[in-house]
Amino acid sequence: MEQAHSLLLNEEACNQLQEHQRAEFVFEWLRFLKKLLPADVKQNQKRLVEQLTAVLTSSPGPPTRLLLAQCLALVYRVGDSLTSSLTVDRCNDIIRSKDDSPSFLPTRLAAVACLGVLYEQLGRLLISSFKETMANLLKAMKSAESQGRCEIMLCIERILKGLGVSAVSCHRDIYKAARTCLTDRSMAVRCAATKCLLELQREAVFLWSTELENVATLCFRAFEGSNYDVRVAISKLLGTLLASALEPRQAIAPRPGSKRNSLEEVMELLSSGFLRGGAGFLRASGDMLKGTSSVSRDVRVGITQTCVVFVSILGGVWLENHFSCLVSLLMVWVSHARATQYPADAVSCRCCVSFILRATLGTLLGEKAQIAAAKEICQLISKQKRVGNMETRVSPADVAASQHVLVCALLELGSLLQDLSSTAAPLLQDTSIGMLDTVISVLLHPSASARLAAAWCLRCVAVGMPAQGAVLLDRCAERLNALKSCPEAVAGYSAAIAALLGAVQLCPLGVSHSKGKMVMTLAEDLLRSATQNSRISIQRTQGGWLLPSALSTLGPTVMEHHLPRLLLLWKCAFPLSVKDVENDLRRGDSFTWQVTLEGRAGALCAMKSLVVHCKDLLTDDVISRLLPLLSCAVALLNQLPSLIKSYGNQIKNAATVFRLRVYEILTMLQPKRYEGNFGTVLKLLLNDLTGPEITACAELNLLPSLCYSQDLALLGPGLHDVDQHYIEEQLHGGGSGGGTLEYDPFIIFEKQQEVPTPLPPASALTAAAVQLFGVIFPHLGIQQKAQILEQFCEFVRQLKGSRQQTVQIHVAAAFCCTLKYLASSRRELGSEEVQRPALSLLLGALEGSNPLLRCMAAEGLARLVQVLNDPNFTVSITLMSFDKLKTARDAITRTGHALALSAVYRYLSGISSPQYLSACVGVLFTLSQDSTSPEVQMWALHALSMVVDLAGPLYHSHLEASFNLVLRLLLSTPHTHVEVQQSLGRCLNALITSMGPDLQGEGAGVCAVRTSCLVGCAVMQDSQDCLVQAQAISCLQQLHMFAPRFVNLASLVPSLCINLCSSYLSLRRAVVACLRQLAQREAVEVSDHTVALVKELPRRDNTQLGESASPPLHVTIKEVGLEGALFSLLDRESDPHLCQDIQETLVHMMSSSAESNLAHWLKLCKDVLSASADSAAAAGVEMQQEEDGDRYDDSSAFHAKSESSGPFNNLRWSTRVFSMECVCRIIAQCENGDTAHFNMALAQEQRLHESADFLVLHLADLIRMAFMAATDHSDQLRLAGLQTLLVIIRKFSNVPEPEFPGHVILEQYQANVSTNLVLFSRDAPIDRPEIVSFVAIQVCSAWIASGVISDLRDLRRVHQLLASSLAKVQVGREVSNQLYNESTFTMETLAVLKAWAEVLNTITQLLKQYLYVWPLFNSRDGHDEAGTAGPAGAGLLKLVQTDLATLSRLWLAALQDHALLTLPSQYSSQLPSTGGSFYTAETVEQARPHYYSAWATILHATALWLNSTGFIMVDEGPANLSRPVTPTSMGQSTSLSSVKSPEDVYTDRLHLNLGISVEFLCSPHSGDQMENIDSCLQALQALLEVPWPRLKMGNDQALSVELLSILHRLIVTRESPSIQLAVLELVRQIVCAAQEHQKRLLSKHF
Repeated sequence: MEQAHSLLLNEEACNQLQEHQRAEFVFEWLRFLKKLLPADVKQNQKRLVEQLTAVLTSSPGPPTRLLLAQCLALVYRVGDSLTSSLTVDRCNDIIRSKDDSPSFLPTRLAAVACLGVLYEQLGRLLISSFKETMANLLKAMKSAESQGRCEIMLCIERILKGLGVSAVSCHRDIYKAARTCLTDRSMAVRCAATKCLLELQREAVFLWSTELENVATLCFRAFEGSNYDVRVAISKLLGTLLASALEPRQAIAPRPGSKRNSLEEVMELLSSGFLRGGAGFLRASGDMLKGTSSVSRDVRVGITQTCVVFVSILGGVWLENHFSCLVSLLMVWVSHARATQYPADAVSCRCCVSFILRATLGTLLGEKAQIAAAKEICQLISKQKRVGNMETRVSPADVAASQHVLVCALLELGSLLQDLSSTAAPLLQDTSIGMLDTVISVLLHPSASARLAAAWCLRCVAVGMPAQGAVLLDRCAERLNALKSCPEAVAGYSAAIAALLGAVQLCPLGVSHSKGKMVMTLAEDLLRSATQNSRISIQRTQGGWLLPSALSTLGPTVMEHHLPRLLLLWKCAFPLSVKDVENDLRRGDSFTWQVTLEGRAGALCAMKSLVVHCKDLLTDDVISRLLPLLSCAVALLNQLPSLIKSYGNQIKNAATVFRLRVYEILTMLQPKRYEGNFGTVLKLLLNDLTGPEITACAELNLLPSLCYSQDLALLGPGLHDVDQHYIEEQLHGGGSGGGTLEYDPFIIFEKQQEVPTPLPPASALTAAAVQLFGVIFPHLGIQQKAQILEQFCEFVRQLKGSRQQTVQIHVAAAFCCTLKYLASSRRELGSEEVQRPALSLLLGALEGSNPLLRCMAAEGLARLVQVLNDPNFTVSITLMSFDKLKTARDAITRTGHALALSAVYRYLSGISSPQYLSACVGVLFTLSQDSTSPEVQMWALHALSMVVDLAGPLYHSHLEASFNLVLRLLLSTPHTHVEVQQSLGRCLNALITSMGPDLQGEGAGVCAVRTSCLVGCAVMQDSQDCLVQAQAISCLQQLHMFAPRFVNLASLVPSLCINLCSSYLSLRRAVVACLRQLAQREAVEVSDHTVALVKELPRRDNTQLGESASPPLHVTIKEVGLEGALFSLLDRESDPHLCQDIQETLVHMMSSSAESNLAHWLKLCKDVLSASADSAAAAGVEMQQEEDGDRYDDSSAFHAKSESSGPFNNLRWSTRVFSMECVCRIIAQCENGDTAHFNMALAQEQRLHESADFLVLHLADLIRMAFMAATDHSDQLRLAGLQTLLVIIRKFSNVPEPEFPGHVILEQYQANVSTNLVLFSRDAPIDRPEIVSFVAIQVCSAWIASGVISDLRDLRRVHQLLASSLAKVQVGREVSNQLYNESTFTMETLAVLKAWAEVLNTITQLLKQYLYVWPLFNSRDGHDEAGTAGPAGAGLLKLVQTDLATLSRLWLAALQDHALLTLPSQYSSQLPSTGGSFYTAETVEQARPHYYSAWATILHATALWLNSTGFIMVDEGPANLSRPVTPTSMGQSTSLSSVKSPEDVYTDRLHLNLGISVEFLCSPHSGDQMENIDSCLQALQALLEVPWPRLKMGNDQALSVELLSILHRLIVTRESPSIQLAVLELVRQIVCAAQEHQKRLLSKHF
């Protein structure tokens, strides 16, 4: 290939090659020529044009012809352009040629491509031949096949791009041709026509003026029967036209009677298509006018995407100004009778409108605008409330219209509040709109869907603002008690409570255990009173079981207290025995049975919820009590057909739900436990899978989980690989139109962020039957297995049409589910009589017309081989597939068996023989080259990629042939067959992985393979299909991993930057994944190439770097570089995996360049942090050093100035939180770098001699950013700001100030830090999360302990926050508001006690430096102003001293709690039944981590306090505790019988301290416990400094020996000098204690 790297084609070398090698050689030459062409080529131009023309007439492949066209145009552009018209004439002659043979087609297509690129590059230089060329192209299109039509449309697009307004004379003709192609049967032609019209509308004003209605109708027709790519392309076209019509980009001449389009008129166009379809606006048929015709879902989904594009183009500012009008118009869609005449259509329309709202409000608007939008939606809900008012008479039509509007509005309001999180708190407090009252009022709406949407909205409020969860729970419970006689209230409020309980799973601070008791009481009350009033029996029954089902999500620690009551409720819900079930059949009516079935279904759902969320409670005793109830439920299943026959369809839905619940709970239990009911259950399962009344379950809800995940790529972009998956799911949802909450209200409490979409009961029943069959079937006997499988095969053979396909999907799915269970449990299927029908069933599915069914059948066949593990059976299966592939001519059979070969190979490692691999590869090679069937090619190439992945080293002998095959197909596959190109991309990726590090070799063979890889990647990069481009990027990423020096980053990085804002999620994922890998090793090079790209691109191409994104990025790479664009992309994206990749990419880039480019990264983080629409949050903090008289005025602490001039606008709080995390990472990174980062004198000195930058020079910016974040409205950002401030204090507290010896650099900021901490405590909201208070206390403690504060007045101001926190602790948990779980009180209490302990420990160290003595602790002389003459520690000591009595008691209580919680599990019975001082019995497990993080510091402080008292009883004063600490520990009980002597009290305290220290030092868990070890040793030193403990130690020789043994182990295992010095000091003290003891003995003796 090196011979191809020349200006002129080496014809001699080229002619010596074989045909397929010649194509590769020419392509490589053209690639090299394209890079070389900016050079002067005038001397060789004539010869070069001749060679290029020769390539043109030699039938070049699709990639080659595009590259050829680009090179030809570049030759004329950089050389002499006079002869370009000759080339144009030559191309026109080729197009006019009468030769229609297939061999001439590539030449004609190449001529068309060359014309397009020539006009695009040379523009008006070719204007003279434009009309002739256009006429020739349009004439050729009339007789062209699909490839020709596609290529001509793309050619005309390029011509329009090159000529611009000069092509106006042919605009109408082009429009007429494109109209025909827009509804072409080929999807590729439709896409090409869309691109052509998109380019045409830039200059052809008539498209978005006079012809707008006709174009819209045409687009609606084009949506019908479209695929995903077509919908994306057409929605972009129509959205652009509508945006241009509303906001014209250029002035148009007014016509008589014309006026500018309004938003209402533009939306009316979309509304007509949404409600009537593509049949026209005035030409609607009589059926449509009668409302009897349903609009295609393809059309509705396409119009939905169009609306999103339309709003995105107009932008966030336009949306903010016109949101009220837009949302009103959208609600007309969803409330129109024509759109909601069938339930499935209503669900589908609601999904479409919800998607429009989410995709626009959630992406285009900043937080301030989102709050305004939420207010607007709330007002919209208020207008609909009158329908829910029971006193107002409204028609059923009004209720139906209202419910759909309310559902869309409430779901979007919930999403907004959840995204805004605590930023939306002012919205809830605004009494003028009464948002919570409005939402809660909908819980009384007559429609179940509206009530459930309101319940979900309340759940979103609780997730976004956890403090509201408990408040809303209490409010809903109170209203439920008050309105028990209203059926709507019972249903609505019980659903709201269940939803709020489900929200607790997403809230780390949890909810109080008392709420569980309240909910359980409510549930019991509802169930007991269900029979009292028949009007509300169903609602009370459903609500009564919904509440305990939701309660189980709180976990076993909550449910273990309510399980006995729940078991009793279950017992009451079912008959006592199976005989009673039969007796019940003779009683009751249809309503009674409906209530009964609802109640038993609810009880079963509560069982299921307990099994899922509280497995630890499922003891054998509990299960034994549940099994009789399940037997009764199964017995009732057998009687359901007779009940339905007796009472009609009134109970049919309830019966379906009951069967569904039985199936679900049985699936979760071990089949052996209900083995006696197999007969009944199997009979019902067979009927549900094959019976005459079965409902077809949507394929995508049933089959994908049974397929191999990578095989799903054969079906096109997965639903979760596209941005529009929320509405694209409707096209695959069967007849249900998608899922919705009212289909299964019991799913409202499940743990998920987005609103759940359960299937209709009938479809869900089929899916549950498939799952249960897979569990039961392996436990049947051989004869029964064979009989059932024979029945399945017979059903499939006998049935015809759609019913046959439905049954085949159900039974094949059920058996594949069985095989999956058998493979995971390593059980056997059975003998040959079972294998024969099993194989027949799978082969029938493998040759079915449904591609998803074939994927599942191939996986099932492979699992059958795996389960049987019989070599003879395996060989027979593979030979059968080989024979089928050789003889069968239909595409369906060949695709299924090709995939089966790879699937079988995947599960059988023992079959990995070279002979089988060679045979398999040979067959797949042959199929891959069948150009007559692109479908067969696609499946065969995919199967080949699977085999390559699985074969590993065995495949190396086939690598060269495989690379040649893939490259040959890439160079010859038409662009219209993108699915084949996608499979080729997967195959190339697998081949690169198979080669691995061998790609670094220098041998001739390796070089050829590597070149093939690069050429293949280049071909795919030039593809028009985004998925193929994504495959190219993945291949280059793999190549870079194994052979990085052969990947040209100069060409790769620009393509990544350009595709960073692609409208295809798969391409964005591939780009960011590749950037993440590059950033790990070559972050600097990536940044350099990005800068070079921005400089090279002309101004008009900057749109490629972010401005043309849909929705557009907030900034472009040109403005803020790649790093800033990634921040902006992170703010826009919602895909969690993509967001994680973006964050990791930024972290890697920061790790590589932050230390060397500090100013850039800190400014970037500051710009991101400042990018908020809220001026208070976006304020920069100007820290001022004021006169002493002004510095203590709170208002002068910092002055805000607007920083809206930054490059970012309206970033979300989550993005700004990540920017603060980046700041902390930069600090941590600098800590491991140059010491000058934390040394001002050294930094200033080094900066004089070299252009270096150091972190300490940016300290003011760091503190400014921390303050900006800590004072934001978002709790998450406030928390990040406090944590950053904590890091700054800890890292810079000891950095000296070179200009003022004896002072530290943070002293100049002490007034600002102190004042801001005071403001934080003073302005704290009542419902501020305890986690924020927790960190704020840590910051205060660290700030005081840092020793920076030198002025007592500042000290007092900060001390006030700690003092107020201590007062809150003394109040106790009983009287505090129960917003969160009781463990939250533990966390906050221990944080306060630890903070005070750190302060006391710091005072001790500070005073020891100044030789102060401990009697200061006991000084009661308060008239002396401490701190005026001595160090700061003396003044701080004075402040601490007043609270020391209370603190000491609380510290001792905390230590005793910790000692009890560290007991081994076998001593758990010794724990107090009511809990400890700061934890409750229910929160033991949650409390342990909090004690573990605080005990060491508290232990040290307690020892220091005991040291200060000298173990002499002093008047400790009242502790102001809400409850006694504990009567056992501290000797403080008031009971006379238990009063201890001072000696006993201090002995207990000494033993408590010694016990905790010794227990930890005996078994320190790891090396990261050095701080705790140091605290223990210092605590022991402080204790042994006092005579009384030394006396105790001296008297107890065993204790001394044990302590010395521990210290010996410690000094041997720990290398830290400070630890070893502390150990030696302790040894000295123990020896002194022993010597003192000996002296006392001698003195007594003498």
